[in-house]
Amino acid sequence: MAIQGFSHIGIGVRDLDRSVRFYVDVFGFTQLYALDMTGDEVAATMEQPGRFRSAMLLRGDIRIELLQWVDIPITGSGERKPMTELGFTHLSFRVDGIDDLSDAVRAAGGQVLDHTLTVLGDDADDPTATKLLYLLDPDGTRIEVMENVPDLSQIDTDALAARFE
Repeated sequence: MAIQGFSHIGIGVRDLDRSVRFYVDVFGFTQLYALDMTGDEVAATMEQPGRFRSAMLLRGDIRIELLQWVDIPITGSGERKPMTELGFTHLSFRVDGIDDLSDAVRAAGGQVLDHTLTVLGDDADDPTATKLLYLLDPDGTRIEVMENVPDLSQIDTDALAARFE
């Protein structure tokens, strides 16, 4: 079986409408569609019967599916996972400017983890310095934002692979 391409990332949320607003208002996603599922149609796939709501968000080639269970208790603390825990740890987006996001994140119900700000290089005031920062969406999903980093989708993967042969 060959992979045809990336499909999406699924994120469980407590309040679908709030989370849609967060990703739309902060990162400029658009809602591609929304579904209300009885759960019977995809119970085997979800490994859980029950009704849920789903919204597929799109921005460029990034797709995020937000899932809110309707009649099933939601589990999890809503606290961010330690980076040392197995499994999914964070989303990461390249951004024009980290400093521009703080107000929008807070207004949309998220958090800015100011203590995680990292500036690579000798001069923090250098406008070309690489900056990294973690945010949390309204349900505690960690999101890394990165300023002045290369667009990895533009890398010639064949040339890169040849260097390591």
